[in-house]
Amino acid sequence: MKLQPAIETTIPLGPDLELKGFLAGAENAQGLVIFVHGSGSSRFSVRNNQVAQFLRSQGFATLLMDLLTASEGQVDAITRELRFNIPLLAERVIGTLDWLARREDVGHLPVGLFGASTGAAAALIAAAAQPSRVRAIVSRGGRPDLAGDALMSVRCPTLLIVGSEDFEVLRLNQMAMTRIPGNTQLVKVDGATHLFEEFGTLEVVAQHAAKFFKLHLNATQPQRAPARGNKR
Repeated sequence: MKLQPAIETTIPLGPDLELKGFLAGAENAQGLVIFVHGSGSSRFSVRNNQVAQFLRSQGFATLLMDLLTASEGQVDAITRELRFNIPLLAERVIGTLDWLARREDVGHLPVGLFGASTGAAAALIAAAAQPSRVRAIVSRGGRPDLAGDALMSVRCPTLLIVGSEDFEVLRLNQMAMTRIPGNTQLVKVDGATHLFEEFGTLEVVAQHAAKFFKLHLNATQPQRAPARGNKR
């Protein structure tokens, strides 16, 4: 698989709002995966970049984006308030979806969202608001519970990946998945804690994500009607 280099890009979301991102294609890409960071992270996230590189090797274009501007990031580093402003983060994901749809290079590709930590909640809210564009969601150590009532409007297939040793987040994911009407699955990665720092655990996340996106993102087929999956 010939990979295209990631290109730093500016995402215009309004007259006074621009976000930064890394947009990378893949030869004959079958879909585009947008990474929605959380808890003060950014497009430079080492873990998400590692997963993105693997997804590109499997035939997906990727976008790693900041959800905050540089000045907002400086404020948030002190107050930590914006990283938990889930409606704000979700609004920016929705704006990014609109921007991508207008691009000639990737606008035709079916879209998946990969959310981490609080970013998973923003991804779920965006999917509920844009059901015709978001075809699948993968959450890594996410906080889907923070999406609130929007969970009940998520119709696309959703995969929740949680470390087996991340006990509280695992409990919150198990509770949240009962509120999602679409096909939802929960995968526990043995021996992993919240950040998946243990040897080999992040590779397991990437493999699960690639398999899930291959199943649900296909540029040659129309979006399938969502079906309720087994809650496990």
